[in-house]
Formats: sequence, structure tokens, C-alpha cells
Amino acid sequence: MDYISTRGNAPVLNFEEVMLAGLADDGGLYVPREWPKFSIDEILSLQGLSYPEIAEYVISPFVGNEIDISTQRELIRLAYQDFGHSSVAPLRRLDKNLSILELFHGPTLAFKDFALQLLGYLFDEVLRKRGERVTIVGATSGDTGSAAIEACKNRDSIDIFILHPDQRTSEIQRRQMTTVTAKNVHNIAIQGTFDDCQDLVKAMFRDREFRETMNLSAVNSINWARIMAQIVYYFSSAVALGIPEKKVAYSVPTGNFGDIFAGYAAKKMGLPIEKLIVGTNSNDILKRFFDSGDMSSRAVVPTLSPAMDIQVSSNFERLLFDLAGNDPDVVNTAMETFRDLGQMKYPPEILSLGRETFYASSIGDEEILRVIKNIWEDFDILIDPHTATAISAGKKASLESEVEMVVLATAHPAKFPDAVIKATGKKPELPQRLNHILSAPEFYTKLPNDLKLVMDHIREPAVQKDKNVS
Repeated sequence: MDYISTRGNAPVLNFEEVMLAGLADDGGLYVPREWPKFSIDEILSLQGLSYPEIAEYVISPFVGNEIDISTQRELIRLAYQDFGHSSVAPLRRLDKNLSILELFHGPTLAFKDFALQLLGYLFDEVLRKRGERVTIVGATSGDTGSAAIEACKNRDSIDIFILHPDQRTSEIQRRQMTTVTAKNVHNIAIQGTFDDCQDLVKAMFRDREFRETMNLSAVNSINWARIMAQIVYYFSSAVALGIPEKKVAYSVPTGNFGDIFAGYAAKKMGLPIEKLIVGTNSNDILKRFFDSGDMSSRAVVPTLSPAMDIQVSSNFERLLFDLAGNDPDVVNTAMETFRDLGQMKYPPEILSLGRETFYASSIGDEEILRVIKNIWEDFDILIDPHTATAISAGKKASLESEVEMVVLATAHPAKFPDAVIKATGKKPELPQRLNHILSAPEFYTKLPNDLKLVMDHIREPAVQKDKNVS
């Protein structure tokens, strides 16, 4: 399959190339030139298949013949073998038309494992064939970093540097990254916000000399392979619920717009999704866009749902490109004005088209706590604050009574114990396999929000991790 940049000035790449490249040379994001299409009969044929079998069916059109199908099958099997539930992504019904899709049974207890476990094996396979080594650079608001590190640690062909905002992740999220002692893993705490971390990563990729010298690659959701892998659980859950007889909508806690764009991709491929609901916290740029077209950046506000403490949702660019009929001029104008003025300029029909598929709602911390409390009291289930955001947003969407709302539970509640305790008085238990991180020493380097300093740090041939003594 061919992949093209949203900004129209980068070479067309195949799957292996686009996975290794991450960000396009022109600063854009890669998307398929054409979407694979599945008929309803083809989708129904997935009934009764295991999650890895469904993954193979959904993913193979994007990979094509660059990796033979038997190898794809084995890599997918390996990627999901250590998930803590036999269904990999189980559905839990709460009410008549409300189900939770549990995406936290992977090794780091977050939905990012679905893509990054697979990505680690794909990288290994492709780099082995090519005889190459890469430097992975990523930014995280919490979960991407730990999932990426878990997938890439101790791999011979990869050095991985993860930037996280200092003091702006939960303790569990931070420790999942900083207690890893693999020699190829390097954590950097940036004195700033997630958006600052993300901007630093994008700037490194735009620097052609640095990118080529370090052979940079990305595992953030700017990497198409991340989106590709996340499409699968929309298909697996919809089939399990009995589409097309059953109408399905998805409510997604949304920060960087990658997870919900995967749902949009599933719909483009033929999955009958009634609505995609964007759940945001007080950092409500996406709600403002879908409400009134106000796509303007504001200061990031710390919240109980830190993975969504974002004002620049990178994957929105992919949606903009698609809604604009794959017109890179629209994207370039929008991104240039957003960069220069902090406000996006786009044709008015874009908003109208977006509203056909998406509904957005912003949820404050008090409401998040109330939802966590209510779910605990009503169903004896603990949920994390991001899942609570999606539940609340879904209820505000005023779906028709026959539509099943599926809420993506993107993280285990133990990753955000403070919010859960505050809401319920009950401390969520960390799975036993992760208990060691609570007392293990932490290693990372603290740096200011300075591109040159960060790049110099990554350039060092043998980076020494600094012990956290704060």
C-alpha cells in the first residue's frame, strides 16, 4: 500500500518506509493513499475469531506483501500473548446500552499497548531485514512512554528516548518509564507541558541533518502503524456486539486524537459506526472546534486526566486532510496559521462534515470524580479518570435509545490512584506484576524546554541516566 503526506510535499512511501519514518519530510502525517474497504458480509465473517485473527484481517491490507502473511501472523501472535485477559480487549456491559471496552490488560495497563507491542515486533522484523539501527524519539503525556519503552527495551536495533513533562504525569505513569534499566532506554523529563515535549519531537524530525544522522523514528501516534493497530479493537468490539443489527457508537477520551481517529478509520473502511464521541477535559480545544469552529490554542490546564492535558492534537491533521478531500493546500494553510497565530483557518464546510461523524464534550474534574463515584456505587467497578470522561461525554451525546454506547476504558484505575481514592475512598490495586516499580530507583535526565540541549543530549554516544534524587 502507498502512503501520502497530509501536506503533499513528501515522497510516497510503502508500509515499511512509513513505519520507520514516522513524521513525513514536509512536517505532515502519513495516511493511506486509498482506504481498504470491507463489506458487511466480510465484517460479519470475523464473528467467532480471536483478537489476533481479527487483527491479521484488518491489518494485512495496510502492510501488503512487504511482510509475508505468515510472518505478520506470528508477529501479531507475539504482540498479544502477554495480555492479561484471554479476550485481549474484553467488553464489559454496565447497562442496557452501555458497555466498556477494557483496553488496559496489556503489560503497561493502557490502550497504547495494543499498538506499541505490535510496533516493537514490526520494528525488529524490518530492521533485521534491512540491517539498520534506529533512534526512536517520542513524547508522552503518560501512557505512550511506558508502552513504547516496554515494547522497545533491550532490542538490539533500537535506542529509545522518551520525553515526558516534568511533574505532570501520575506517579505510576512516571515510574513505569523511569524504573526501566535497559541500556537502550533513556527518559528525559522536560520542564514544561506535553505540548512542549511534542513540539520538541516534531522539531527534531524537521531538522533533516539531525534526523538522518540519528536515523530517527517515532512511536507516537504520528506514526501511522500506531493508528493501524488501534483500528482493530473497533472491529472486534462491534462484531462482538452484533452489528449491523445492533447500532454502535464509541465514546473516546481524547487528547492527541489518535485513538478516535482509529475509530474514524474503521468507519472509512466500512464499519457501521453511528457516532464518534470526543471526550475532553478542561483543555477543550476539540470541543470548541466541533461546537463552534473555534480551533484556537490556550494555556494547558493541569487536570485529573493528565493524558488529555493537551492543546495541540497532532492527529487532527489527518482528519482535516480527509475532510478536505485529501487537499494538502487546506492542511498547509491551516497548520501555518495555527503555528503563527495559535488559531486554525479552514473552509467552513470542514466543520459541517466533521459534525456528521463527531460529537464533543468537555468534562471538568468535579464531574470526573462524580462519575467515578457513581460507577463504583452502581456497578462495583473502579474506573480511571479518562474513562470517566468518556462515560460522561457519551451520556451527553443524546444517542437514540437503540444505539449501544461503547466507552473506551483506556487505562487501569491503578495508574491514577489519587483521583480514584478521592472519588470513592478506595485505593485501586496495582496488578502484582507491577508492584516492584513502587520501590525501585528511578533514572532520568531533567532538561529545560530547549531544543538544542535536548538534541545534544540525544547525540551523545553513551547517554548516562541520571538518578532521580528529588
